Amino acid sequence: MDPTRIFVPMLALVFVTFTVLLRIPFVRIRAGRSRRIEVDDFKYGESTRVPPDVSIPNRNYMNLLELPVLFYAVCLSFYVTRRVDETTLVLAWVYVALRAVHSLVHLTYNHVIHRLAVFAASNVVLLVLWVRFARAIL
Repeated sequence: MDPTRIFVPMLALVFVTFTVLLRIPFVRIRAGRSRRIEVDDFKYGESTRVPPDVSIPNRNYMNLLELPVLFYAVCLSFYVTRRVDETTLVLAWVYVALRAVHSLVHLTYNHVIHRLAVFAASNVVLLVLWVRFARAIL
C-alpha cells in the first residue's frame, strides 16, 4: 500500500477545520451588523456578552485544534515508520467522518447528547489508532 494515502484523511480534516474557521467571521459580522455584539467583545478573547450562537463556531474551531493534533501526530507516525495499512486508513477516515459529524451537530442543532456520543466515538477511534501504532512499533 502507498503510505502517502494517509495524508488524504489528514487533508480532509484540514478542510473541515478551515471550513469552520471561515464560518466564524460570517457569524460575527452578521451579529455585529445586527448590533448583538461589539468589536470590544473580542478584545481579550470572547467576552460573556457574546451570544452562544456567535461563540459556538469559535468553540468548535478550538475543538478541531485540540485532540485532532494527536490524530495528525499518529498519522505522521504511521507514515514515517511505514506502518500504514488498510485498517489504519479506514480508522483514519472514520475519525475524520466522526469529527465532521461532531462539527455539523455542534454548528446546527447542537444536541449535547448527540454531540457527546460522536465526540466520544471519535476519541475511541483515535485511541485505537494510537494503540495500533504502539503495538506496531513495540
